[in-house]
Amino acid sequence: MWTETDWPFGADPWGKGKAFRCRADDCGGEVQLYVRAKLGFCNCATGVADDGDLEQMGDLALIGKATPIGAGREITVGPMRGRSRAYRVEGNRNAALSLAFNQRCDMVAATALVGPGAPASLEPAVLAFLNSDRMLKWAEIALGL
Repeated sequence: MWTETDWPFGADPWGKGKAFRCRADDCGGEVQLYVRAKLGFCNCATGVADDGDLEQMGDLALIGKATPIGAGREITVGPMRGRSRAYRVEGNRNAALSLAFNQRCDMVAATALVGPGAPASLEPAVLAFLNSDRMLKWAEIALGL
């Protein structure tokens, strides 16, 4: 139900990532998901431990200015731990989820654009995809695990 699409963002120091789309019929709402590895960017001792770490390490800047809707929460993706937090995207009717999780000093940043008011209800579908064999294998290769 997740279809890979072209990476829509320009070049930056972290390079291109992977982009996916899930139709509303399959995920309970339209989701556009952008993921990429950031090698050596994570605090090796604590990982993505709090909302401040998520703000610094996540990829929300790709989609513009965003304001948190509430507090973040801990997540688990395969053997990795991290955080997720919902945001309102300024100048856009969409909301966003920012997720980041790490293995040692390397991390994956994921940003999901979702419909207004939907981030909490669509987070399980996003996490299920990130925990899929397909994405865990990608993370393993991208992070050199």
